[in-house]
Amino acid sequence: MSKLYIVPTPIGNLQDITLRALEVLKSVDIVLAEDTRTSKFLLQHYGIEKRILSHHQHNEHQALKEVIRLLKEGTSIALVSDAGTPGISDPGYLLIRECVREEVPVECLPGATAFVPALVMSGIPCDRFVFEGFLPQKKGRHTRLLALKEEDRTIVFYESPHRLVKLLEECCEYFGPERIASVSRELTKMFEENKRGTVEELKIYFSQKTVKGEIVVVVSGKE
Repeated sequence: MSKLYIVPTPIGNLQDITLRALEVLKSVDIVLAEDTRTSKFLLQHYGIEKRILSHHQHNEHQALKEVIRLLKEGTSIALVSDAGTPGISDPGYLLIRECVREEVPVECLPGATAFVPALVMSGIPCDRFVFEGFLPQKKGRHTRLLALKEEDRTIVFYESPHRLVKLLEECCEYFGPERIASVSRELTKMFEENKRGTVEELKIYFSQKTVKGEIVVVVSGKE
């Protein structure tokens, strides 16, 4: 039996990968990738040639048995997402859970994840926080926001560019327009932006511009 390696990859700047991550990617037999094109580009950048298999939210249920079989037969596998640490709002949890159930060794390397730099740079208390990731788009969204209304810890969300203003509008509605927040986008990239203010100020600012890139929203907890 071999091992499943969880390998974080850069969230933007390709230099933000650890030496250990590169060594693991060089040593494994197979790389499971959320998007094979994205991962192939990263591997080629570092001169690594590997067999790459697709493993994303639409096929991970069907792929579980085959991946477990390969691991039990002695195949070493690295799991990567498009950016950041697999399992954090990315595919990975189901496979890791199945490995634990089947007593297949799992090793997670430390590395990049978007919410940590966004939280640290926000200027909002980060000694206690709750990570919400992406809110449900429809069913359950109201219930989740209503519960978070009373949360006194800092709250961290992931959001897509075209839904950012909607989230900020909801923050105004559920948390109050004066709640302090921070929006970080394009982290580690050339056009990185970190904007701080009240949720009302941020809503106005981002409603007046075209928003691109992966986004982290940090909102202060209820006082």
